Amino acid sequence: MEFDITCAILAGGESRRMGQNKAFIQVEGIWLFDYVYGTCKELFSDIIIVTNQLQQFKDYQAHIVIDAIPGSGSLGGLYTALMQASNQHTFCVACDMPFLKPELISHLIEKRLYYDIVIPRTKEGPEPLHAIYSKRCIQSIKKLLNKGELKITKLLSSELRICYCEEEELKKIDPFLSSFTNVNTREDLLEIQRILKGGQWKVA
Repeated sequence: MEFDITCAILAGGESRRMGQNKAFIQVEGIWLFDYVYGTCKELFSDIIIVTNQLQQFKDYQAHIVIDAIPGSGSLGGLYTALMQASNQHTFCVACDMPFLKPELISHLIEKRLYYDIVIPRTKEGPEPLHAIYSKRCIQSIKKLLNKGELKITKLLSSELRICYCEEEELKKIDPFLSSFTNVNTREDLLEIQRILKGGQWKVA
């Protein structure tokens, strides 16, 4: 199964909270990035990796690009991806989300035709690094970056056409919302290790 949209994996570099590039943290002997890349490779023929460390990704079958605006955070990474994408729509995902579900990604993709953004939203808020964006977002992103805004969520207050996939809808496909699990702290990493070793998911 392959979709005619681009996939962009944001792997910007060192995380301040983790003290290293989260993409190359090992969990059960596998890089976190490889969990993400492996799932995306099954779904997309056009993959972009946005990074500041080109050499670390040279062995992957992907279009590897450096941030067009260094130091511009996840919003700058999205801007770079959309500028480089060969398709109108791009699935943008973080490099540290090891529990991606193809069924949920497919569900988001199916909704894309009449929207500029298709984004999951849980009780914790929107999930901007597991979402679909169109090239129509580029100008809005550039305006935000020019004002010094670096968070993708700022894009959601623009006049773009946005489709929110709410928690009840998401849980029909991903009951524990595990797709959005990522690594921000050492505690997050320990929880991911526990689950990958066969631990039970907590009720979301």
